[in-house]
Amino acid sequence: MITTAAPEFAANFPNGGRLAGLDVGTKTIGVATCDVNWSFATPDKTIKRTKFSADFDVLKTVLAAHSIVGLVVGLPLNMDGTDSPRTQSTRAFARNLAPLGLPLLLWDERWSTAAVERAMIAADVSRAKRAARVDSAAAAFILQGAIDALTR
Repeated sequence: MITTAAPEFAANFPNGGRLAGLDVGTKTIGVATCDVNWSFATPDKTIKRTKFSADFDVLKTVLAAHSIVGLVVGLPLNMDGTDSPRTQSTRAFARNLAPLGLPLLLWDERWSTAAVERAMIAADVSRAKRAARVDSAAAAFILQGAIDALTR
């Protein structure tokens, strides 16, 4: 099941459970996870993209290690809310995750990477460390936004 509706997604988890957030880029996939009560999201890792089958295997291993029950995938909409080529690519990526058998929520990610970069700059994180951490931190930003909406 792939949805953009938070209530429909939440209905799959009457007892909570750990969720993973994904920031899908052209070169990397940022991964974040949250606790079973959906209180806080934590950056986990960044997967360097290669072929989809290899990316899928790495992602499947990460999700299994954390006992993930659902996915939140950042959807890169245009500023006016319309789809872009990147949006279509992300939707295709989400459809290709169907063999995982996990409910999937597509979540508006506009400004997520920019917000994370600004916060890292404000915290005086070096450019090299920002580059290594920005994707998983953006995934955590996306996931936190979704779990905040899911718990309201």
